[in-house]
Amino acid sequence: QVQLVESGGGLVQAGDSLRLSCAASGSTFSNYAMGWFRQAPGQEREFVAAISRTGGTTNSADSVKGRFTVSRDNAKNTGFLLMNSLKPEDTAVYYCAAVRTYSTTYYSPQQENYHYWGQGTQVTVSS
Repeated sequence: QVQLVESGGGLVQAGDSLRLSCAASGSTFSNYAMGWFRQAPGQEREFVAAISRTGGTTNSADSVKGRFTVSRDNAKNTGFLLMNSLKPEDTAVYYCAAVRTYSTTYYSPQQENYHYWGQGTQVTVSS
């Protein structure tokens, strides 16, 4: 069973960048595909980006495509979400999630497919 802890959130201005980290412990991180999701106040949690357990396959939501990049360093048991050109509408609590898989290409934009979640980190983008 893997435990996940996000960090790197904060208050930034529109156009700035942030890099979120997701530190994994308790299990071999490279056995898990990983996803990033976010939830803004009063809204449902939504998909942001996902990456296969090897890092060879990624996907991101249309709303962040070209601005956000998902990556991972399995040697350091850490996943990342690099967020560039931030907009006020990116303001949300960001969560990382993981699902154990044998597939080297599997990832999912569906949050119900993820079994393990971090506690979230707040990102606030001012205009």
